[in-house]
Amino acid sequence: MNAPAPAPVPAPAGTPVALEAPAGPRPYSHYVYAYPHKTAYRRLDPRPALRDLWAGEPKDALSLYLHIPFCEVRCGFCNLFTRIGAPEGLAGAYLDAMDRQASAVREALGDGPVRFATAAFGGGTPTFLTAAELERLCDIAERRTGVDLRAVPLSVEASPATATADRLAVLAERGATRLSLGVQSFVDSEARAAVRPQRRADVEAALGRIRDARIPVLNIDLIYGIDGQTERTWRESLDAALAWNPEEIYLYPLYVRPLTGLGRLGADADAAWDRQRLALYRLGRDHLRERGYEQRSMRMFRRADAPATGEEDYACQTDGMIGLGCGARSYTRALHYSFDYAVDMREIRAIVDDWTTRPAEDFGYAEYGREIDADEARRRHLLQSVLQADGMDEADYRARFGAGPEEHFPGELARFAARGWLDGAAPAGLLRLSEEGLAHSDALGPELFSPAVRAAMAAYDLK
Repeated sequence: MNAPAPAPVPAPAGTPVALEAPAGPRPYSHYVYAYPHKTAYRRLDPRPALRDLWAGEPKDALSLYLHIPFCEVRCGFCNLFTRIGAPEGLAGAYLDAMDRQASAVREALGDGPVRFATAAFGGGTPTFLTAAELERLCDIAERRTGVDLRAVPLSVEASPATATADRLAVLAERGATRLSLGVQSFVDSEARAAVRPQRRADVEAALGRIRDARIPVLNIDLIYGIDGQTERTWRESLDAALAWNPEEIYLYPLYVRPLTGLGRLGADADAAWDRQRLALYRLGRDHLRERGYEQRSMRMFRRADAPATGEEDYACQTDGMIGLGCGARSYTRALHYSFDYAVDMREIRAIVDDWTTRPAEDFGYAEYGREIDADEARRRHLLQSVLQADGMDEADYRARFGAGPEEHFPGELARFAARGWLDGAAPAGLLRLSEEGLAHSDALGPELFSPAVRAAMAAYDLK
């Protein structure tokens, strides 16, 4: 998920918050969940055929992602490609189109062996679909692409309102190993402030149903920086999540993005809000560590005794991604591609409506994307490695790219070291962030964007 935010939030009266000034650039610049970002993609003319794009790609450890663009409501911070509701027949028409797309993509992968190492259903809210529609979604994945959902890790995103017993039963039976629930806050007033109408009682009921479904890994998403949030209420949400003993907890800073509900309210960020978010991040980080959670990245915390959920051989830096659905992206080594992208609800509706009417032959081509040259490949690998708490093996980087990261990124690494963002005590050959480096991941990551990607993102026509 992407997390954005409301107006500047000073420390509430009577609630002490550590307000030391953050060092270096502002700590919350850009959430780097994929590189390059979709706003750097452009229409491809001519459209390359998928068969040509995938002809020379490794296909022995692919990742499969199915995107459902529907939600029952749109949160005030959300800038994802998602629309509110689905008029009569639209969800079925969308699955029809996904079926056509899946067949076209599998054909483009060729006749040789294809193996998927992991799968995920995201959105939007995949559990917006009915139980019967979820069954069909799983059938599309398995029958058209050949993935065995019960044999690979399968992660599914859900909301409290749609985590119903019948839907969860389908997911559990079809092999879901991880269920991620977007809670954001257990405090009703904070949920309203984030334009996320929900009651804590309903959230707790949904968590009970998820535990009853016995899906091995439960993740709970929480957000810090909401208008009116204090150290006390943040700790209240953390403790409410911990009461369910989730295997994972993600802590997201709130962002305000253009064209989102909160963005339209004119909310903006300032230094005081940055300080508050940093203080709440540190409180949350320390609170979870003290209760047996290991920090895996700035956002992800995993219970130390959490069960393994599947194979460990999947590496997001190098393996291909097959994305199915209107808002999904796909990755080859040379090109990242997708369909059109928007944030504005009217634009999203038009794109989804167009996509659902596409004939099968349309799905054999890439329409929007960005080429990945050697420099971008190095940047992507460094970003997705060093932003993890374990850091990056420099020997592996050198084997991949023919030189060390200090040779390719001397200026950036020197700046990070000067700010105290690199762990000077890391073992030799390991490039690892310090605690402050992890805390400033959303400032560090964007500094590794290439000038070309920066320019493309800046020139993107927001819609």
